[in-house]
Amino acid sequence: MRFALTQNRLRSVRDFSEAGTKAAPQTSIVVQLSAQAAKAAARMGQRDDVHRILDEGYRVLGRHEHPARPENHFVIDPQKWDFYAMDCYRLVGEDRQAADHAREVLRISRRPDGTDSSPMRATEARLTLAVVALRQGDPDAAAEWTREALDAPRKSVDALLMVAEEVKRELRRLFPNDPASRAITDPINQAWSELQRT
Repeated sequence: MRFALTQNRLRSVRDFSEAGTKAAPQTSIVVQLSAQAAKAAARMGQRDDVHRILDEGYRVLGRHEHPARPENHFVIDPQKWDFYAMDCYRLVGEDRQAADHAREVLRISRRPDGTDSSPMRATEARLTLAVVALRQGDPDAAAEWTREALDAPRKSVDALLMVAEEVKRELRRLFPNDPASRAITDPINQAWSELQRT
């Protein structure tokens, strides 16, 4: 299902989610399926479906105990749910909700020594805040969030590039031909070059 999402086969994600939910309706995997279905709906611009799916998924999440091993990729706990909701709200332009969830992701991820326990989630949260800052007319804040995001260690190249491309898209849309935009595009392009060399 994740491959279908990253390969932009969005309708397949919804079909997989529905099939999985019918096969195991009482299990916690339904939460994971809901999160992926919400992300697909968000990428298709289906705002009402995003709200409906996220609400349903959150209700199901509340019926299950906190997982004993939240680091398991196939388990969703409230911390992961904030991450998925942040992504969906950013994609459909619900900036206040996206920023609220992004800040919660960063708060939860922050260790006492100042490092991130989930660097990839924190990276995407910072890029989400960069997108929101651009939409609010603050390219300086967007540049700072972008720099912070790309300074962090990361693992998921596909996800990183998808969100970084959103930052660049919003920059082109809102600040076309603005020379200050290089403070945002240069770190993204440099990160992309480094990833290609590894």
